Amino acid sequence: MTNNILVAYYSHSGNTEKAAKEIEEQTQGKLYIIEPKTPYPTAYNAVLEQGRKEIAKGFMPELKNNGIEIAEYDTIFVGSPIWCGTVAPPVASFLSSNDMSGKTIIPFCTHGGGGLGHAQRDIAGFCPNAKVLECFSNNGARSIKENVDAWLKQSNILK
Repeated sequence: MTNNILVAYYSHSGNTEKAAKEIEEQTQGKLYIIEPKTPYPTAYNAVLEQGRKEIAKGFMPELKNNGIEIAEYDTIFVGSPIWCGTVAPPVASFLSSNDMSGKTIIPFCTHGGGGLGHAQRDIAGFCPNAKVLECFSNNGARSIKENVDAWLKQSNILK
């Protein structure tokens, strides 16, 4: 049986990756890493400065082609850290460069305490012909497993 759930994510510090792996496990979806062709710096201040500049300019980095066929999936969980009140530029590139028409997009984001900002609105703007569900938000690395589990059960995503 083919599973038509994709769990696509970009993670810089590992928190979004933890959430993505928990969602993959619970949904039996296919895990897909969104990777920019040119990796971001590992140093916090350097990535923060680069992210700010890219977001301010609306820059969307070129992504590695990892052979994913979006047409095969009806439901796409999309994960991102929150950078400057929105999704990281690689996630914006992923959403903008794929035809999400008719798909159900289920966003999940991690942040260090600043909240979702305008990520929900931006995600919907990147894929206007998709059904975008309310974004799950997790603050930091604590309790990712428990929070994802509670979110999936409360939102009736897993039936």
